[in-house]
Amino acid sequence: MRPAMRTAHPPAAPSADTTAPVGWLPELVEVFGLDTVMLATVDPQGRLKGKEFEAEVLLARLASGRIRPEMCGYVIGTDLGMTPQVTGTFSWESGFGDITLMPDLGRARLLPWEPGTAVVFAHPVDGDRPHPLAPATILDEQLDQLRCLGYEVRVGIETEFVVYECTAADAAAADWRGLRPVTWDDRDYALDRPSAAAGFSRSLRQALAGAGLPVEAVKLESAPGQIEVTFPYGPAREACEQYVLFKHAARALTDRQNMAATFMAAPADRVGSGMHLHLSLWAKGEPLLARADDPHALSELGERAVAGLLEVLPASAPMWAPYVNSYKRLGGPFAPSRIAWGRDNRSCAVRVVGHGPGLHLEVRLPGADANPYLALAAAVAAVRHGVTADLTPGEPVTGDAGWDDDLPEVPRHAWDAIKAFETSPLACALLGEHVVAHLASLARLDVDHHAARVTDAELARGFAQA
Repeated sequence: MRPAMRTAHPPAAPSADTTAPVGWLPELVEVFGLDTVMLATVDPQGRLKGKEFEAEVLLARLASGRIRPEMCGYVIGTDLGMTPQVTGTFSWESGFGDITLMPDLGRARLLPWEPGTAVVFAHPVDGDRPHPLAPATILDEQLDQLRCLGYEVRVGIETEFVVYECTAADAAAADWRGLRPVTWDDRDYALDRPSAAAGFSRSLRQALAGAGLPVEAVKLESAPGQIEVTFPYGPAREACEQYVLFKHAARALTDRQNMAATFMAAPADRVGSGMHLHLSLWAKGEPLLARADDPHALSELGERAVAGLLEVLPASAPMWAPYVNSYKRLGGPFAPSRIAWGRDNRSCAVRVVGHGPGLHLEVRLPGADANPYLALAAAVAAVRHGVTADLTPGEPVTGDAGWDDDLPEVPRHAWDAIKAFETSPLACALLGEHVVAHLASLARLDVDHHAARVTDAELARGFAQA
């Protein structure tokens, strides 16, 4: 298990740095004159959930040592639409009891896109232990087990999303139809950007830098209105925290600029937004994936990691493709359709890229809609399996993997992926039966939601012809 989070009475509070966006909450409140604190946890969909407090009120409550924050436990047990489950840990059957939150006051963070506000992440706990079904706990368990083997994983996330020329409220009022992206053609890598896209990019970079979350790069992508953001490498938990705060910032900033951002994996026909996980393995401060005698080739450890990813990720698809819509991206533009690996090959599910100390694995299966904690937990479990089982990945693909019928296909339908996940002995062994059952039940809620609805595509195809 990871170390316990800092309580309201640390051994010694650090000195305040008036330029630092991250620090000890009481000092941040005093130095920056903050009036609001968001106490937040991460739900299964990768969203911030919690409550907003007057800063001094929250500090007084926490300092008393007698009160721990709580919230309804269903925030880590519902689907995108907050649909209550009938049975299970968080359900009508269980009575929807509260869960206790343990705030990490030592890592409070200013939010420049929310003036006068800091956010404090709070971990759901069950008694005195992290709650086993919280997304961060699921990831921590995998990181701890990998650490027991002597390895550390470092992560950089690269993601895409689409921005439209209307607010989310306007889009809802229009029933999500007729939306205009902020760019209207293929502007991949273009630096002649429409003013709306350029202004948003600048404000996003500045806001994230002000929160201590600098991006590596921002660029336009190939689909209309699509933007890609690349984050620096770092520890796994910090990479996930950065991603969920980035999504929060992107939505807030677009709304203030009369725009809307969507992180759907497939927000329109022939448009796919991915969340690529760039992974490397380290031990004692040294990278391990490149061979000593050939900086462009994978080490034996790296090959075992690739083999584990190829075997485990198809069986854990609901962790990186959680919704019905997620599967409409796969097999589309620049999204893998086959379970394969290759050297600098973007048609593969696992791409080996870089050289020497920078050699790493790019997992290209997750969509932008994935919860980074869960997608990364699946990847870390896969790497661990490949290492411990001493797997080998077979030959890398050098051409378009999508044309090789001998390669296994990526999961294409949510229901099939759920059944494969919950009946997989390997997934249950690596992740725990309780985790698999919980995540499968949430994915099934999304399938059930769509099963009863008639879509525009169904009407267009069948109204006059069926």
